[in-house]
Amino acid sequence: MVNVKEKIVQNEVHDPSVLRTAREIIENCSSPRLIQNEILNAVERNELWRGKECLNLLAPEAPTSPTVRNLLASEVGTRAAEGHIGPTQRWFAGTTHIDEIEALCVELLKKVFKSNYADHRLVASMVGNLAVYSALTKPGDNIMTIPQPTGGHSSNRYDGPAGIRGLNIFDVPMDSKELTVDLEAFTKKAREIKPRLVALGASMTLFPFPLKEMSKIVEEWGGKIFFDGAHQLGLIGGGQFQDPLREGACIMTGSAGKTFSGPQSGIILWNDPEINKSVTDAIFPALAATHQVNRVAALAAAAAEFLAFGQEYMEQIVKNAQALGKALQEKGVTMLGSHKGFTKTHQVIADVRAFGNGLEIARKLGEANIITNKNLIPNDKPEDWDYPSGLRIGTTEVTRLGMKESEMEIVADFILNVLEDKKSTKTVRNEIIDFRKSYQKIHYCFD
Repeated sequence: MVNVKEKIVQNEVHDPSVLRTAREIIENCSSPRLIQNEILNAVERNELWRGKECLNLLAPEAPTSPTVRNLLASEVGTRAAEGHIGPTQRWFAGTTHIDEIEALCVELLKKVFKSNYADHRLVASMVGNLAVYSALTKPGDNIMTIPQPTGGHSSNRYDGPAGIRGLNIFDVPMDSKELTVDLEAFTKKAREIKPRLVALGASMTLFPFPLKEMSKIVEEWGGKIFFDGAHQLGLIGGGQFQDPLREGACIMTGSAGKTFSGPQSGIILWNDPEINKSVTDAIFPALAATHQVNRVAALAAAAAEFLAFGQEYMEQIVKNAQALGKALQEKGVTMLGSHKGFTKTHQVIADVRAFGNGLEIARKLGEANIITNKNLIPNDKPEDWDYPSGLRIGTTEVTRLGMKESEMEIVADFILNVLEDKKSTKTVRNEIIDFRKSYQKIHYCFD
């Protein structure tokens, strides 16, 4: 008979061996203070390895400036500020200066994205997506979202906020070669389904969507377009991608911690006053209460940096992604979208079937201090999630460290040396540690 403790262990979703190691560390420490030291040591090891010795090519990550990072540890982070901005709308007294911080953040976000409304209280962009579905749909409504093998993300599928809301989810037809919406197929399918909302959210995002055309189609029955710009938000603010709120989207969410290069959190933006109450009611009191004012201050500081440096920074990110895609293709790696210049964003996608699967390749590159992620590509099936055919490679972090097109040739060589076993992962790792010594400073900020 299985006892309760064994059953709990069996049902654990996390890696049992990693948790076992953590338990052993805790049990072998003679005091809570020594346990805390183990935590501090792990943080320091990560800062040295990931922060100073690796080529971080993850599309969802960007280093924050020293000012933004310092604000995340500021005293205001111990303060609670439940409610909307303004003394009569707060649950707590003593928020005079917090109101200043939050108002500056809201107005800065409006200025960066040229929007009428913005909200700063979302701890993650996925929470922003749930706010949109809560505000603009009701359970049982039909919606259309992008399926995952062609770039979509779980936040708009059955296993994310859209599914939690109880929506009927249909696929947006995608062109697997052009890597954008198949407009003809979409028009036919949308007119049959008449979705209340069409969500354009893609974690594998290389090219703009035909937003204007899609918006005109869904207007026929009063449908709306929701743009999930988790990855593209900084590119949009920097004028390097399409402008969803002016091309037909009624609302846009995004991550502050990806191309925008702020603290990990969510941003939500819209122009239409008609949806203002439903959206803000979904945010508070439904999904956000005390919302980490230190993070809000850091987000405001990142927005101020973006006003000064965003266009230049985002332009270089795209140039670097295009240069890296081109270099990898010329060296024998099959890159998606090569006939269209590889990308219009911060990422490129490699088809690595000639070298293994995406999981194997990402792990092998990781041993050489090259950090990427496995990724589904259009030829894959949803069940290939653990062992997909693709690799996603981003240029946000290396760009903020000062790298430009010439360095992308070097980065491509590092990758090829691992993929083709020209050098051992240990040799490449040592070369990268040495290479990174010249790229330690954070650029595109006031510090």
